[in-house]
Amino acid sequence: MAERVIFHVDANSAFLSWTAAYRIKVLGETEDLRQIPSVVAGDKESRHSIILAKSAPAKKYGIQTGEPLFQALEKCPELVVVPPDYGLYVEASRHFVQMLRQFSPVVEQYSIDEAWVDMSGTQRLWGTPRLAAEKMRERIWEELGFTVNIGISSNKLLAKMAGDFEKPNKVHTLFPEEVPIKMWPLPVRDLFLVGSATEAKLKRMGIYTIGQLAKCDLSLIRKRMGKHGETIWHFANGRNAAQVAPKPAENKGYGNSVTTARDVTSREEAHQVLLSLCETVAARMRKDSKCGSCVSVHLRTNAFQHASHQRMLSGATNLTQEIFNGAYRVFDELWDGCTPLRQLGVQMTRLSEKPYQQYDLFSQLSPVQYERKLRLDETVDSLRDRFGEDIIRRAKFAQEPGQHMTGGLDKARRTGVTKPIPKEFEDDNGQ
Repeated sequence: MAERVIFHVDANSAFLSWTAAYRIKVLGETEDLRQIPSVVAGDKESRHSIILAKSAPAKKYGIQTGEPLFQALEKCPELVVVPPDYGLYVEASRHFVQMLRQFSPVVEQYSIDEAWVDMSGTQRLWGTPRLAAEKMRERIWEELGFTVNIGISSNKLLAKMAGDFEKPNKVHTLFPEEVPIKMWPLPVRDLFLVGSATEAKLKRMGIYTIGQLAKCDLSLIRKRMGKHGETIWHFANGRNAAQVAPKPAENKGYGNSVTTARDVTSREEAHQVLLSLCETVAARMRKDSKCGSCVSVHLRTNAFQHASHQRMLSGATNLTQEIFNGAYRVFDELWDGCTPLRQLGVQMTRLSEKPYQQYDLFSQLSPVQYERKLRLDETVDSLRDRFGEDIIRRAKFAQEPGQHMTGGLDKARRTGVTKPIPKEFEDDNGQ
């Protein structure tokens, strides 16, 4: 049986690259953001203003993705800051994935800017794996205007690890026989699914490199770190049997959170934020024909302390008002009423395909009323899909323009309202 060949394809500094490509190819600008100290970041006056993407020249100043914008400006006062344009990113991502599917029909999108491609059995079409990767990299640059890193291996894990080697615009291999030389000397933090907390635990065990983890006794790792420890031990040894899955797995829950522009200090203000989150969560659930029976609320204080709580509803629902009724009750039980909050989140779990209610004498909605509420919510969804989410809002938000649907995805990604697609990002038949 022929060995599997898996590519991991990752757009280099995607948000910045896609913005730069659009400005050059469509707007006709001559200055390339990728060649100067520049970043994509949010509003300077907002607490959302963190670095989302940076150019290579900006990196030389020590600017890091995820750091606050004001810190980046202190490092480089001449830094060029451009706002995020999620409408453009969604279109660029869509055409990026379409390009990958021209090389193989088996493509699994992992995030907006990266995907796995199963290239097994395509050698007669595209040549050796490295030659195919070079062709893919060149076509993406020539037709879409941005660079990618491509990792090549026989499984998804090693392909992703290879793709994270030297950047940008590179092709790397990491087959099992190359693991001891290319992967084991790396810091353990570089291993997929090893975050800061896991790294700290491993270091307390005297494990600093991926190779040290790979050679550690599995029973000890399992005893200290449980199932996750066993998973990363197998990863350190280059083992991963997961298949490239063209169809995404179904959601196990629907949730949104938002970091507020200012601290939330009153119950009324918190309820308003929760309602705006429930609007987006419920709309996503209705779009996917899902209902949930467990509502969770999580909070983050202005001292960055976390708290969460959940409760079961009387049935499974995707009505905005019903979800909100559960969410604000959970919040009232969770919050002390005085600690300032900087982030709130709502999540619905215990999903089902159809709604159900446990009706009794004290139920707020009869079956007929529930059905009418559902039809009303679906009508609102339809109007927002067609004309944009601001076409209709609850009276409670009449004095808060733009704040009636918050959390999670940017408005352009929630509504599909985007700018016209640049020709450079169109496929062959103009779709």
